[in-house]
Amino acid sequence: MSTDAVLAEYVRDGVVESSHRGYLLALNSDGSIHRQLGDVDALIYPRSTIKSIQASAMVRSGLELEPRLLALAASSHSGAAMHLDGAREILALAGLTEDALQCSLDRPLGDAERKAWGDKEPTRITMNCSGKHSAMLLTCVKNNWPIENYLDPEHPLQVACKAELEALAGERITLTSTDGCGAPLFLLTVAGLARAIRAITISTDPIHQSVIDACRTHPLMVAGNARLTTEMMQSVPGLFMKDGAEAVEIASLADGRTFVFKVSDGSLRPFRTLTHACLESFGVPSPFEPEKVMGGARVIGTIRATF
Repeated sequence: MSTDAVLAEYVRDGVVESSHRGYLLALNSDGSIHRQLGDVDALIYPRSTIKSIQASAMVRSGLELEPRLLALAASSHSGAAMHLDGAREILALAGLTEDALQCSLDRPLGDAERKAWGDKEPTRITMNCSGKHSAMLLTCVKNNWPIENYLDPEHPLQVACKAELEALAGERITLTSTDGCGAPLFLLTVAGLARAIRAITISTDPIHQSVIDACRTHPLMVAGNARLTTEMMQSVPGLFMKDGAEAVEIASLADGRTFVFKVSDGSLRPFRTLTHACLESFGVPSPFEPEKVMGGARVIGTIRATF
């Protein structure tokens, strides 16, 4: 049975009020272990953190998109107009409309975007994975693959995505589940996820380079305004970063230094603190301070990393 470790603590007036357990692995540029907390052979669902790998599989299968739209294909977007319009652009390249999407119905992910959406019904185009799904459909059209079952794990598109992940992670996928958006979701170890992200970041494969460069160049397309992923990529030179549901995060620097963490309880509360601490441990100045704990109008504590 895998064992997690305390990654972050919520401290009020010097007393640890609560804590967040999980798994964390940071790799040096040469792939050696820089820091490890918890059992990194624990199996996790990487959720949306592997979208760059899925996008790479699509490009390898013939997908051609300008960098702005390629970043959207690897995104968990906020649902701003630029994201929705971008997804429609991708669909138009396939001769399709949003009616072809099979992702789940949802309202925009971003706080401001969801507020602006109001009480309108959820749609597929506003679901945060619609960029990926639009790119999947275009890849199918490029290859004359059926689009009716493009989310089937045995579909050629999904077989290609699985193979791309296995090659980069250096391990076999033993279980395929279903992600919240309806796409196949592959179980792998924390260590395998870290290896995969480091590998795609330092890869000399032009396909991998094109996807990572697109995300770094267009961080607003990868997430959106007031989102940690976008803010970090805008602030830290050479950083590639992606978050996933149930509190999974990956990030890597241009030289291959990589960190991955999964918070066991699925809480996003320690994300900013853990990201800050991981970068600082690499000697990279973080643009953000750890979260503050307030007592009325006074700062009386913090969320601190345990490393």
